[in-house]
Amino acid sequence: MTTIAPARTAELTHVRVDEPVRRPRPNGRRRAGAGPAQDRTVVLGSVLSAAALAWVVCFRLLPWGNPLAYVLVTFVLVLALLTIATSATADGPLVADRLVAALVSGGAAVVGLALASTVVFTFARGLGALTHVSMWVDDMSGVGPRDALSSGGVGHAIVGSLLQIGIAVAFAVPLGFGTAVFMTEVGGRFARVVRTVVEAMTALPSIVAGLFVYTVLIVGLGVPRSGLAASAALFVMILPIIARAADVVLRVVPSGLREASLALGASRWRTVWHVVLPTARPGLATALILGVARGVGETSPVLLTSGAASFFVLDPTDGVMNSLPLFIYSTVRSGEPVYIERGFAAASILLILVLVLFVVARLAARRPAGR
Repeated sequence: MTTIAPARTAELTHVRVDEPVRRPRPNGRRRAGAGPAQDRTVVLGSVLSAAALAWVVCFRLLPWGNPLAYVLVTFVLVLALLTIATSATADGPLVADRLVAALVSGGAAVVGLALASTVVFTFARGLGALTHVSMWVDDMSGVGPRDALSSGGVGHAIVGSLLQIGIAVAFAVPLGFGTAVFMTEVGGRFARVVRTVVEAMTALPSIVAGLFVYTVLIVGLGVPRSGLAASAALFVMILPIIARAADVVLRVVPSGLREASLALGASRWRTVWHVVLPTARPGLATALILGVARGVGETSPVLLTSGAASFFVLDPTDGVMNSLPLFIYSTVRSGEPVYIERGFAAASILLILVLVLFVVARLAARRPAGR
C-alpha cells in the first residue's frame, strides 16, 4: 500500500480547485518585432496585395488616378490587410506591434519622401546654373535678368550669408550656453522666469525679430541698414533656440557626475566647465545646429534690416549686404526664366552650405575632451 508523506499531504490540502493552472513561462523574452520567415512573408504579402488593390481602386473603380491618391489608398490598405493577416496567425500584442510599426514606418517614409523630393526638385531646377563656375564666385553687378547663366553669380550672397550668420552665432553661442547653464546649474526663482521668457521667445516669428531690430537700431539709434543689423536680427532669433535646446541637454547630464566632482573638492564652476559641458558636448552641438538652421534660411528679418546689393560687400557695417535667402526671394519672384533658374541654383547652394555647417559642427562635437 502506497503512503503519502505528511509534507506532501499538507501541500495538497492547501491547493484550491478553482485556482487557474499556472503555465511555466518561457525562459527567453519574446521579441514582438522580430518574427520568423512566416511573419516577414505576411508583411510582404500585405504590402503587395495592398499595392495591387489600390491600383484597382484608384485607376479602375474610382476617378482617383493620381500618384498622391494611390499612395494614400495603398497606405490605408496596408494597415488593414496587415492587421487582418497578423491577427489570423498571432495574438493581440503582436498585432498591435505590427500596426504601430507600420504607422511609424509609413510616417518616416512620408517625411523622407517629402525631404528627398524637395532636394531633388531644387537641384534639378538649378542644375543648369550650378555647372558654371561663375555661379559660385562672381557677383551680379552689371548682369541683367535675361543675361546668360555663364555671366554673374551668387558669390556675394554666399559671403553675405556667412558673415551674417557667423556674427550672429559668435554672440548667440556664449550667451545661449551661459543662459542654459544659469537655468540648469544655478536655478532659483529668477531662473524660472528666465526659462519662461526663453520658451516664449522660441516661437517668436521672424518678422517680429526683424521689426524689433529695425525699430530699435535703424529707426531709434540711426544705424544704417547693413549686414550688422541683419546679424542682430538673426541673433534675436537663434538665441532662444540655442538656449532652450542647451537647457534640455544639460538637464539630461547625470547628477552623479556633478556630485562626484563636488565630493572631490572641485568648485561649482570647475564642475560645470570640466564635467558637465564636456559630457553634454554632442547635445550642445545639436543645439548649435538647430540655431543655425533657424537663422540661415530666414528672409524677412534680412529684408528689413540689410537690403540687397548686387556686388561684394566684405564690411558688415558698410551699407547694404545681400544674402542667399534674400537673393532667392528676389529672383524667383522676378518672372524671368533665367533669373528663376539662378534662384534655384542659389537655393541648392544654400542647402550645400547648411550641410557643410552641420558636418563641421558634428565633427567638432566628436573631438575628445581636452583638445
